[in-house]
Amino acid sequence: MVTGLFNLGFSTICATPHQKTGQYLPSLEAINNAHKATMDAVQAHELPVRIPLGAENMWDSTLYQRIEDDEIPGYDGNRVFLMEFIPNQLPVGLFQRIFDLRCRGILPVLAHPERYSPLWMAPDLVEKLAGDCAMVVDLGALSGHHGRKQAKYARKMVLSGIAHAAASDLHSPTDLKGVSKGIEWIRKKVGLDAVERLLCTNPAKILEGRHPDG
Repeated sequence: MVTGLFNLGFSTICATPHQKTGQYLPSLEAINNAHKATMDAVQAHELPVRIPLGAENMWDSTLYQRIEDDEIPGYDGNRVFLMEFIPNQLPVGLFQRIFDLRCRGILPVLAHPERYSPLWMAPDLVEKLAGDCAMVVDLGALSGHHGRKQAKYARKMVLSGIAHAAASDLHSPTDLKGVSKGIEWIRKKVGLDAVERLLCTNPAKILEGRHPDG
């Protein structure tokens, strides 16, 4: 997967193992060991890529506790973290919690906003979320690999400028085809400047904890 992404032009690949109560909750030790093994393999293959470590945090009881304890797993230890929701419902009290996080200098990054059906017909909610969160669509969704509705709204977010960045969300080598097609869709529909903005300039800002619109 690292080789495939490198061949597509990626020089920084964020590792974001799932953190989900009762389903995917590996220990920090296990994550660090896997990350080290991956980096050892990358160096052995002489691939010039950087792989910062983060997490994909499900908005659930584990994340609630980590918010309270100020121990949210963020990118490279910075005060910016990736989050996801259950696809068919938004969390209760979401906007108040996001407001509180921003007041504490923490930037939430919303993974694959195109998957959340409550946002599909609610442009006001999408705009409100985008004002306080970095919105990161999946490249596979842009290429149609995650369903027709998901493709429609991912493309709408890119064309409207609501999407701040696009990511691979790579889970297996078979996902590389969708990543490649997603990049090509951006290039054809919005241009090379958009490819640069969504895959380089804005992701760099996000990893530093800066909102791309700030």
